[in-house]
Amino acid sequence: MVDRNDRVPMMTGRTRRSTIGPTPAGGNSKQANGSKQSSAGEKTPSHPSHSNGKVKKEKQVHDVTQNCHVLQESLLSSASGYSNYRGILNWCVVMLVLSNARLFLENLLKYGILVDPIQVVSLFLKDPYSWPAPCLVIVSNVFIMAALYTERKLSVGTISEMTGTFLYLVNLTTLLCFPSATVLTLTSMTPAGGVFALGVYTILFMKLYSYKDVNMWCREIRHTKARTLTRSHSCPSVAQSNGSAVHSHVSYPGNLTHRDIYYFVFAPTLCYELNFPRSPRIRKSFLLRRLFEMVRCTNLDVILFQWIVPTIQNSMKPFQDMDFSRMMERMLKLAVPNHLIWLIFFYWFFHSSMNFVAELMQFGDREFYRDWWNSETVTYFWSNWNIPVHKWCLRHFYKPIMRRGVNKWVAQTAVFLVSAFFHEYLVSVPLKMFRLWAFMGMMSQIPLAWFVGRFLRGNHGNAAVWISLIIGQPVAVLMYVHDYYVIHYMSQS
Repeated sequence: MVDRNDRVPMMTGRTRRSTIGPTPAGGNSKQANGSKQSSAGEKTPSHPSHSNGKVKKEKQVHDVTQNCHVLQESLLSSASGYSNYRGILNWCVVMLVLSNARLFLENLLKYGILVDPIQVVSLFLKDPYSWPAPCLVIVSNVFIMAALYTERKLSVGTISEMTGTFLYLVNLTTLLCFPSATVLTLTSMTPAGGVFALGVYTILFMKLYSYKDVNMWCREIRHTKARTLTRSHSCPSVAQSNGSAVHSHVSYPGNLTHRDIYYFVFAPTLCYELNFPRSPRIRKSFLLRRLFEMVRCTNLDVILFQWIVPTIQNSMKPFQDMDFSRMMERMLKLAVPNHLIWLIFFYWFFHSSMNFVAELMQFGDREFYRDWWNSETVTYFWSNWNIPVHKWCLRHFYKPIMRRGVNKWVAQTAVFLVSAFFHEYLVSVPLKMFRLWAFMGMMSQIPLAWFVGRFLRGNHGNAAVWISLIIGQPVAVLMYVHDYYVIHYMSQS
């Protein structure tokens, strides 16, 4: 019988030699606490298969520890499929803020506070006892009621389609002419108040035009099918069930109610439907986030105006002297803050404000914009940066023209003409001067779209779109500011 003290060294050596290879059943194994466990006097069998398995295991471990490369692309390569660039975007924002903070502080130290909240309010209200812009907005209810009662008469056949078309023509024409005449006549109307009032009337014009078309299509379907559709409530009642809202279906002419038309007037869309997609509930946290964004973006725009006002003021002398080199320098200096204001306004209006209104009204379609920042053509940009206007133009203007056999290029030119008219309408009338800079700027998009689509592709096309946005707007701004300064200030002096 072997002594216990003689067996310990043999077992210890055998345990050390078997650390690379697999431990046989009943053999030694090292526990987590470092102690060794062994069976009493059992000997590890010497077998050829054990040695072969040991070699294979050593080779496998060697391969695993040495092979550290696989077939893959760099993250910044397009083939990698990587798309999380949030850190780079934050870096760009930080660098943009830091690079422009010096200019803002320089203007603040040199010129003082040029823009404050009280001055911003005075842009809309010159006289606290005379509010022409809010009064104009209140008067717009007359045109809404005229459209509703015209549709009611048409639905029961009291008036003919020709008479209804004439009434709509008068209503929509007055809708555009009345506020513009008021803005041009009243001296208490400020330019900012005029832009606000005319913007509301322009949106209302497009909404009521869509309201007319959709109800006319409903009457055509009713006459074609020769049957009466069931009448139901317009803006349907909401039945609460386990926290979700269930909305009933609306059929023509049950939609011709005050509640229905006012829901459409306040909804963040320009295209009318009898049954809008509705969200199940109102999310209070979502509303608070959008409200915070609206306040923050407004403050940022006010701060940027502190930067842009001295630049515009210093641009008047180069324009008067026709110093083209200085004019170009002023325009490039104005391009950065003007573009930042435009980007902040886009986010404030199309994301924060419209989502806020949509959440309040449980309006389900939240596609107010698409990825216009990836535009490789000018046409793609104008089709995706303002989806409500694009849908309205496509549904009520472009497709009806195409159905009449008009060429595609002519139809697109007609859409740009209508857009150019409304751009000039919203600028020239509040400023009370007609220079057609906005109109010509919009019409210049047609040859630019042809050139970019024909000769530029990919990143070059996207860069051309960005350059047109960054440079084109400051040119129009300086043109209008110069003419406004000449008319209202130089003539007085």
